[in-house]
Amino acid sequence: MLNRCVRVTSSPDGPVLVHGSCTVIDPGPGEIRVRNQASSLNFADLMMMTGQLDPDDEGRIPLADGAGIVDAVGSDVSDWAVGDCVMARFFPAWDGGPHTPARWVTRPGLNVDGHARVFETHPASWFARPPAGYSAAEAATLGCAGLTAWRALFVETHIKPGDWVLTQGSGGVSIFALQFAVACGARVIATSSSNSKAQMLRDLGATHVLNYNAQPDWGAIAYSLADGRGCDAVIDVAGGTELAQSFAAVREAGFIGQIGILGGWSGELSTVPLMQKNARLQGLQVGSLDHIKDMVAGIEATGIRPLIAARYPLDQLSEAITRMLRRDYVGKIVIEI
Repeated sequence: MLNRCVRVTSSPDGPVLVHGSCTVIDPGPGEIRVRNQASSLNFADLMMMTGQLDPDDEGRIPLADGAGIVDAVGSDVSDWAVGDCVMARFFPAWDGGPHTPARWVTRPGLNVDGHARVFETHPASWFARPPAGYSAAEAATLGCAGLTAWRALFVETHIKPGDWVLTQGSGGVSIFALQFAVACGARVIATSSSNSKAQMLRDLGATHVLNYNAQPDWGAIAYSLADGRGCDAVIDVAGGTELAQSFAAVREAGFIGQIGILGGWSGELSTVPLMQKNARLQGLQVGSLDHIKDMVAGIEATGIRPLIAARYPLDQLSEAITRMLRRDYVGKIVIEI
């Protein structure tokens, strides 16, 4: 069987994507072989493939998200059968409980090979069941972006009907956070710099959309719009100095989930507003198997479907990266394998 794959290699001009083939491995005891059908791009993938994050090994196969069909099953595997639909776990070693550094060692696409390939063989526990009725393309959007948004809203804080949630921009995490919040009856204030994207955010259920270029003090405006008491949760994908606006937007004793660094790796800002409000700022990345199971149950109960902005075949991964860098899309970019 031909096992097409993509590797990231070094060159004098930076990382280069090399298309080729890799070995098809038969599953051993406790393992399954998966025929990947889709992946999706995440900011962490972009950082690795553009040289901002260094993988452990030269020639690493990228992409943290993956979904497909079980192709073969090793002995001692009872949870999976050939033909089952599966989605990859971002942290295969994190089943439940608090996060620990040890769970980073098997992070696909960085510490171990990722899902930019047709066939892969791993322990059966590295995969989870996607929502019933989901296509592989839809399932491939959940492992990182969907799960991060779920954990931010329903694990690290407990959003409920009538609460106010602020989301930033129109990337994968932000769109999932908007959809999850609206589905549970919360109200959403979203930010964007694009009028066309703003309308799409309203169509998805955002109560208000603020243009962060035209309204640089959007944090104070959001505080006022949220019944004059601030947002119960802020999903911050910018970081850097933009955190100051999140501090302004959050309510007394509210929650800020700090997820991304689109606004920069660092920045000088005052933490006094956070202290005065007794608010909580928490960094978080993705989630555990227990969180996946809860998210899947929530999706099946509400009927939420991912917003897929574009699809590219694996041999056009470079073009997909260019599209992601332009940020001219809403939702997720899927790679079809």
